[in-house]
Amino acid sequence: MPRRKKSSSQNRYSIFRRRGKASQGMWAKHQFKEFKKHPGSAFVVLLVVSLVVTAIAFYVLNHGSYELPPSDRFVAIISRDGSKQVVSTKEPNVGTLLKSLSIVLNPGDVVEPALDAPINQDDYRINIYRAKPIEIIDGAKRVFSLTAATTLRSIAKHAGVMVYPEDNLNIEPSPNFLADSSIGTRIVVDRATPINVNLYGTDTPMRTQAKTVGELLKEKQIKLGSSDNVMPVASTPITAEHKIYVVGKGFTVITLTQPIPMPVQTIYDDSLSFGTSAIRQQGSEGQQVVTYKVNKETGERTPLQTIIAQQAVPQILVAGTSLSGIKNDMAKAGISPNDYQYADYIISHESGWCPTKAQGEHACPAIPNNPNTPNGYGLCQATPGYKMSSAGSDWATNPVTQLRWCSGYAIGRYGSWGAAYNYWLSHHNW
Repeated sequence: MPRRKKSSSQNRYSIFRRRGKASQGMWAKHQFKEFKKHPGSAFVVLLVVSLVVTAIAFYVLNHGSYELPPSDRFVAIISRDGSKQVVSTKEPNVGTLLKSLSIVLNPGDVVEPALDAPINQDDYRINIYRAKPIEIIDGAKRVFSLTAATTLRSIAKHAGVMVYPEDNLNIEPSPNFLADSSIGTRIVVDRATPINVNLYGTDTPMRTQAKTVGELLKEKQIKLGSSDNVMPVASTPITAEHKIYVVGKGFTVITLTQPIPMPVQTIYDDSLSFGTSAIRQQGSEGQQVVTYKVNKETGERTPLQTIIAQQAVPQILVAGTSLSGIKNDMAKAGISPNDYQYADYIISHESGWCPTKAQGEHACPAIPNNPNTPNGYGLCQATPGYKMSSAGSDWATNPVTQLRWCSGYAIGRYGSWGAAYNYWLSHHNW
């Protein structure tokens, strides 16, 4: 293939190149003179450079940048040993954060929320309660332990002492500090008496604080019919493993055992972040015995009475109320406190409380990557995101503006946040 003839300019550059750096400098000066002779060429070069810079800037604004990478860090506030520690973290949950900070948990210490609770918002509050010495008096048995539990039943559980729903627990001062060597909380267990009640032919184990058979009938709300009898008589003292009979005459009885649902008591605590919770006392179901009188001819059942064989133990749940993080924006957006739980649930599941997240993104971008996506965008994943412009021009980045729109959407479409929440539960979208 024949060689292409070099232009005079190329020939001159080859000569300058062979002569070294000084000549290359002369080449640059020569090229500058050429640009002066042909200003149109300089304009074309400047135009190309300008277009390249503009394209790079457009890509950075719409697709992120290396200087401002997507942020998945949250601020956590750790309260322990009488002080607060504020840290920025990328750790996924409470346990890994404490481990990364080399915070040692001793036996009996309590952490709220739990160690596996996810860190998913700013100003995420973590409380560490240090164990204190306790003594449990269980008859002739004394148990010493260290625990930070706050309810008497939780303290007993931490100490490995089995207590039943009918047992009573009381805090008592040590009568003789030196003799007892008691330096902390002292808990006395008042044990219920285990007995067996035979209800119309069915044995039912129970525990009771009653002292006599008559007190037991009253405590368990056992009502005797006109043809019923109780043995032994009501004035008989109750002893351990005592067997008591309730018998009826002239009819057939069916006895069914049913569970009593575990009650839940909620304590609200401003030292924990809104949306977080912790269990301060484990609860348990109870048990009740229902007796039916059966008509031998028709088989029809008529309830005779319902007896609580075992009390249900309430589960005590502490729920955080602090809105110091991004969720404080709910109050600024005018959402009612009664609706916080509904809004929090929906937004947590839609975007994880990320105002710059587009549908399909996993991290929370520091700046919006694609606010004009035709798919979901923002805290409540408005589809498309620019719908939220009706609430404010800063809809792409301002969580308060987005929440105002979200609230209007929830109330306008479903009538209330509560109704929107129920719809989300059944459809997994809204």
